[in-house]
Amino acid sequence: MGSVRAVEVSAPQDLRRFIELPWRLYGGDPNWVPPLRRDVRTAFNPARNPFFEHSEARPFLAVRNDGTVVGRICAIRNRRHEQFHDEPVGFFGWMECEKDPEAFAVLAGAVRGWLGDRGLSAVRGPVSFSINDVAGLLVEGDPGPPLIMMPYNPPWYADLLDGEGFGKAKDLLAWWVSTPGAGRSEATFNQSYVDRAERIVQRRHKVTTRPINLKRFSEEVARIRRIYNKSWDLNWGFVPMTGAEMDHLAGELKQVIEPELVLFAEDEDGEPIGMAIALRDANPMFKVMNGRLTPWGIARAMRIRKRVKVARVLVLGVVPEWRGRGVDALLISRLIRGGMAIGIEGGELSWILEDNTLMNRAIENLGGKLSRRYRIYEASGWGHASL
Repeated sequence: MGSVRAVEVSAPQDLRRFIELPWRLYGGDPNWVPPLRRDVRTAFNPARNPFFEHSEARPFLAVRNDGTVVGRICAIRNRRHEQFHDEPVGFFGWMECEKDPEAFAVLAGAVRGWLGDRGLSAVRGPVSFSINDVAGLLVEGDPGPPLIMMPYNPPWYADLLDGEGFGKAKDLLAWWVSTPGAGRSEATFNQSYVDRAERIVQRRHKVTTRPINLKRFSEEVARIRRIYNKSWDLNWGFVPMTGAEMDHLAGELKQVIEPELVLFAEDEDGEPIGMAIALRDANPMFKVMNGRLTPWGIARAMRIRKRVKVARVLVLGVVPEWRGRGVDALLISRLIRGGMAIGIEGGELSWILEDNTLMNRAIENLGGKLSRRYRIYEASGWGHASL
């Protein structure tokens, strides 16, 4: 018998150990950003996370014989993915583990068994819980702190996955764009390209942009969902968001939305044809709160927020019939201009599928510099768990 076993997380004390493990694994890592414990508990609460209205998941712990927790993972069955893509693929996420191949082998085996019992013969990840959430493993590029809602991991996590037969399914790219003089990188906003792109798209197609109207937030969220589901429907791995999922996400983000960083593109009839959503990076605030909402931590976080000059562009999409006409460049340029007006000096555009040539080329033309590469892994062929 090995020295590590897999334990299903079912009791409250097991979930508490699941949530607390990263604090021990990353205790001395200055780049790790602690999540709010409350948010993780909510994510795994079927009564509060609309993902569980259509899908299911089972978290596991890797536990040594002496009771020490050395790893965690979550097996995920996303029924909407199965229906939308007509493929028997499951997922894994929430992966954290010591540098211990035996421990990770136990976790990978638990995921394969749980998914195999449900007739799923392949697994992809990490995603937590779907590709609409935090996704990917950092495999290349800037090892520094991640931006809001992006993953972070030690470099040897890739070795653990390789050792269990996981291979590349798809890479996700992160681009950095800084305004002139911002100083974080050599990449700078290409003003001449932007000016030219704006003139062309406005003169030829009469496209306009506007910020989100927070006074009509529910209507704007419904509009965002329509554009999102229409713009991404042919993307690899995409799963449409339900109304409940979009409302849940919007509710979590409403307090940090700044109108200058959430833009719609509209045609001459006022119909929305694209959108761009960026958020000022909240991770420096999460770092000082260290997983807990205390009055002292919140006060300190609010002081830090005023000094944050970095944003992440997490959504950038154009409906299919308007692609290739410069609307994406117009949205990015207006977003950068809006960010500059409120003190943003640079930002990460993440993530973009590696084979989304049009979008990657547009970002590069704007002055973007490829800064990070994340990877979705896949393993298949194990058959039913009993085999």
